[in-house]
Order: sequence, then C-alpha cells, then structure tokens
Amino acid sequence: MKNLTTLGRILFALPFGILGLNHFFMKSYYLGMISTFIPGGGYTIIITGLALIAACISIIAKKYIQLSCLLLALLLFIFILTIHVPGLFDSTPIIILKMDTKVSTLALIELLKDTSLMGGALMIAGIYRDEKAAVKA
Repeated sequence: MKNLTTLGRILFALPFGILGLNHFFMKSYYLGMISTFIPGGGYTIIITGLALIAACISIIAKKYIQLSCLLLALLLFIFILTIHVPGLFDSTPIIILKMDTKVSTLALIELLKDTSLMGGALMIAGIYRDEKAAVKA
C-alpha cells in the first residue's frame, strides 16, 4: 500500500512541475488568460511558475509536504476565483476540434479540474499531517 501512496504522490506532483515550466515557455499564452485586475502581468506568471515547480519538487522530495500542499491548494483557489469564475461569464464563441463551444464551457471544465486538484492537495496535506503526528507520538 505504501508503494501506491508514493506513486500517487509523485503522479499528483509531476503535472504541477510541467505546468510550472510551461509558465516560462508559454508566457504569452498565460498572459492572455490573466485577468486585468491582477497586478504584475508577466511577473505574476513567472512567480506562479516558480511556485508550481517548488510545490512539485517539495511533494516529490517529501520535504515540507504539508506546507507545500496547503500553499498549492491556496494557489488553486486563487486560480478559481481570478481566472475560472470570471471565465464563466464569458460567452465568446470559440472553435475547438471543429466543435463550436463557448469560453464559459471551458472555464467550467477548468474550474472543476482545479477544484479536484485542490481537494487532492488538501488530502495529501492531511495525510502527511497525520503521519507527522504519528512519528512524534
């Protein structure tokens, strides 16, 4: 069972590292997604990328994992409030894979994905809090 938890923890963390790297390589893409009221523009994207990479490394290395997961959950919550919720009200039509859809549909999918990932981060934080308490006892 321990091997499954280790594999799950690593599989949970890796996409955050890749997304963090994407914040550097695809900065112009993320600039198009950022809300106008978020200060910093490109700097915010770089800082977010660094935070995602740091969380990935921390979770994989099992160093400060509880703190990293709590901060990651907070970051995902900020994404939900500042990117996905405003996107729910955008009815701009777009074409994806020859299907006519709306930005709001994609925002809902992203909102649900980030909500799920936030739940996973909170679960991992809770598991490692309990594990830390068991070691002290």
